[in-house]
Amino acid sequence: MKYDRIWNFNPGPAAVPLEVLEQVHEGWFNYVGTGMNVMEMSHRSKEYDEIHNHTAALVKQLLGLGDEFHVLFLQSGASLQFAMAPMNFLGEGKVADYINTGSWSTKAIKEAKLFGTVNVAFDGSRFNYTHLPSPVELKLTPGAAYVHLTSNNTIKGTQFLSFPDTGGVPLFADMSSDIFSHRFDSRPFGLFYAGAQKNLGPSGVTLVVIRDDVLRSAREGLTTMLSYKTHVDNNSLFNTPNTFGIFFMGRVLQWVVDMGGLEVMENRNRSKAELLYGFMDQNSDFYKGTVDEGSRSWMNVCMRLPDEELEARFVAEGRTAGFIGLKGHRSVGGIRVSMYNAIPVDAIRDLVEFMKQFMAENG
Repeated sequence: MKYDRIWNFNPGPAAVPLEVLEQVHEGWFNYVGTGMNVMEMSHRSKEYDEIHNHTAALVKQLLGLGDEFHVLFLQSGASLQFAMAPMNFLGEGKVADYINTGSWSTKAIKEAKLFGTVNVAFDGSRFNYTHLPSPVELKLTPGAAYVHLTSNNTIKGTQFLSFPDTGGVPLFADMSSDIFSHRFDSRPFGLFYAGAQKNLGPSGVTLVVIRDDVLRSAREGLTTMLSYKTHVDNNSLFNTPNTFGIFFMGRVLQWVVDMGGLEVMENRNRSKAELLYGFMDQNSDFYKGTVDEGSRSWMNVCMRLPDEELEARFVAEGRTAGFIGLKGHRSVGGIRVSMYNAIPVDAIRDLVEFMKQFMAENG
């Protein structure tokens, strides 16, 4: 493999496109004749301003966002957004609906309860988070401030590939692990956010998209840095942003554009999922999927082998064979294959071949 690289199935920080790494390397010491690396530039400079605004424009282009949406580049990951969203939009006399599909939505619910009333519209813990809700299973609150969900569960391996009808109530979403992986209608969303370290580049930047009518409903009197209005009014430049991370995100987004946009990403990710799940389904006595078929994630494929000793051997031998990041999350064990946008179909073909050989030797 070029540069002696391995197939990187880490769940985050995760693989980034090799083409992007090469582009960033080319301008490492002297970006477009400035004599500097991007990370050395002033965030108030003309050169950086172009990078910043171009990255925001690419977000809008790929997601088909109109002028009613604002693009922000913040910090502190999705974990801060768990608190920042209800701090801005919940409060006394309001109710927010939360769809609990795993660890990250559980953390979001915990933070939201500090600011107002939370209705858990669906509690996936009853199914050990292996099942996403059907419309009849959702107990939504008429007139709720918003409905919050986690679009992809990295730990358990479930994903919303289509989103619930909330009857006009704004959807809020943590999309950290599947943003830009497939097409979706952005219009029902009042707010969505994503840590960059899975599908957008290095850690340290949080992409936030907020709709203008939702922004206008935000509470006043908040601490300056935790008010979305502060960052909208200052184009995410109220404080020094992660300039290099935003630059890198722009390069990743341009790569998605050059690949053909979200339609191509969707087809690519569907192909990877069909290849891996198809093999697992044919050999389910050995590679057993852990979630309901209709709730399966295209980004994080979770499975169990016949026993934990075999799972440990699979991870160890996989690493020797050139596959890293196959160990399941420490809270659930098993095997997890994280295959974000940067992972090509060839990586899954090679992994399936390894899985065939491992099963033949250990089945």
